[in-house]
This record gives sequence, C-alpha cells and structure tokens, in this order.
Amino acid sequence: METNHHTTQQTEKEKNPNLEKILGIKMRSIGVLMTCPMDKYLEQHLETHFNLFKLWHCNSSITEFLKTDQGNTIRAVVGNTEIGEDVELIASLPSLEIVANYSVGLDKIDLRKCEEKGIRVANTPDVLTDDVADLAIWLILRVLRRICASDAYVRIGKWKDADFGLATKVC
Repeated sequence: METNHHTTQQTEKEKNPNLEKILGIKMRSIGVLMTCPMDKYLEQHLETHFNLFKLWHCNSSITEFLKTDQGNTIRAVVGNTEIGEDVELIASLPSLEIVANYSVGLDKIDLRKCEEKGIRVANTPDVLTDDVADLAIWLILRVLRRICASDAYVRIGKWKDADFGLATKVC
C-alpha cells in the first residue's frame, strides 16, 4: 500500500513540475497546522508539499508555539471537531486563510471569527448521511421486532418455560 501512495506522489510531481512557478509561491514555505493525527497518506502528502506542524508533536504548549515565528507562517489548519478552531487559535494565526475540517460538524469552529477575517472554512458534509439512515432503519426494526427483549429472554433461559410471543410486524 505504501508503494502505491509513493507512486501517486511521484506521478503528481512529474505532472506538475512547475507548480510553484504557476502559483508564484514556494509551497514548502506555506505552514499547515494539523491539530490531530490523521490518515498516514494525508500526513505524508501534506509533509511533501507544505511545512507541516503536527500539534501533538509540539514540545511547547499551543499558546507558546503560536507566539513563535513558525506560528506566523501557518496559512491553513487541518483538523476535526476534537480540538476545533476557536477564537483564540484563529486570532493567533495572522496568516490563516483556510480551516479544513475532516469531520461533518462545524460546531467547534468559530465561524463568526473566520468570516470576520475572511478565512475559508471547509468540512465533509453528508459523508455519513447514508450510514445514519441505515442505522435509523436498523433501530426501528430492532424496536418493532423486540430484538433486545427476545435476546435477553433467551439468554436468561426463559425460553425453556414459555414462548416469547410475537412482535410487531413491520409491513
């Protein structure tokens, strides 16, 4: 699997050897703050193209780190809702341009502060919609067909003495 990811990165570089010239910036000079561990492929990809800071590897507190010159180079924050991006974090990153959240919610991102500073916000909406619908149907069936109650009935041995009885028919 690692070889496949490595090949993909090489191909991308071969396709865009002048990407920095096209964009007019040195990609490695762009600081990206990753707030929590993520997929190894994503981390490797970000490390290949950007100056990646992994918050969980910082020797100092986040407050101390953000006061350094390195904190001033951060133009993107990548994370999830575990830590979030609050007013303090956003205000302490003067070059911040985008907050990319790889989870569904936006509840731990200060959207007002982002809007005030012109910071783009991205997340992954609807990625779990079908799974939630499946779970809802499963729960409905479980209740109507009395799955938990019948399971307990069998486990405690009552099935030996009496029938459990019929459950509600779904259709």
